[in-house]
Amino acid sequence: MTEAPRLVRPHLLPGDPTSGRLDPRVSMVLAVLGGRAVDDVAQEWDVLPSLLHRWVGDFVVAGSGAITNQPDPDAARQRDRFMAALAHELRTPMAVARGWAESLAEGGLSEERAADSLDRLLGALARLSEHIVDVELAASSSLGLMQVALEPVAVADLCQALPGSPAVREGAHLSVHADPALLGRVLRDLWSTAHRDPAPDHVAIDVVGAGSWHEIRVVREGSPISPIILRALFDPFDANDDTTGVTDGLYLARALVVAHGGFLGAEGDDQDTVLFARLPREPAAGPEPPGLQDPDEGGDR
Repeated sequence: MTEAPRLVRPHLLPGDPTSGRLDPRVSMVLAVLGGRAVDDVAQEWDVLPSLLHRWVGDFVVAGSGAITNQPDPDAARQRDRFMAALAHELRTPMAVARGWAESLAEGGLSEERAADSLDRLLGALARLSEHIVDVELAASSSLGLMQVALEPVAVADLCQALPGSPAVREGAHLSVHADPALLGRVLRDLWSTAHRDPAPDHVAIDVVGAGSWHEIRVVREGSPISPIILRALFDPFDANDDTTGVTDGLYLARALVVAHGGFLGAEGDDQDTVLFARLPREPAAGPEPPGLQDPDEGGDR
């Protein structure tokens, strides 16, 4: 029995994760634009050459758009589609909250029934609050205003906030450089996606070192997610897709990982699906862009 072809779909949005530091992807792109071979740079940073080719293309297109004052029209269209999907997600908890609030307002409920209604109302409001924060983060990312406070974070600790409080299967001792609040949302979305219907046999979380990166892997075993669904999950899409059942998917998680200087991706075969987030091992500054000089090191004064 031959293994099905593996799907690898890492994605990128522009963004510099930390003030005063050069994004590692920008370092790679500048190395290529400075004359180094794509294959050599990709091997040095442990990324796929095809991915680096795309980053170089995105970099050039974005720069051309800025110079000509003609930004890529797809960016605004993708943002608008994502916001439409998120509005769809907001309507559900809002409708639930309104329904339970009306039940409480009408009165006549038994003490047990009233307590249950209140619990459900509070649950719907909590979900609504989470979605509102997602909207705020999506807007910040789109405007390039995402604030990322990097610190050593134990992924195993963040996993305790996930449904079922799963343990990290491999690499529980490893810490990554990340914003704990933002990385927690990334894990939330990866964990939720890995449990989408049809129900998997098992889902595990691993943290591994991969060259210049730390890779957080959410491994779904059994009932793999189809390539079509994976593409929909990574792309911004319309408010509701009756074929896939997905709405806002991993669009926000991708943006949050990119804001850290990393990228989000997936790979799979006919048995498993792996969703992964790659983050730089160290939040170290990269080389200065060519043509720029420290004012303290000479030049015109």
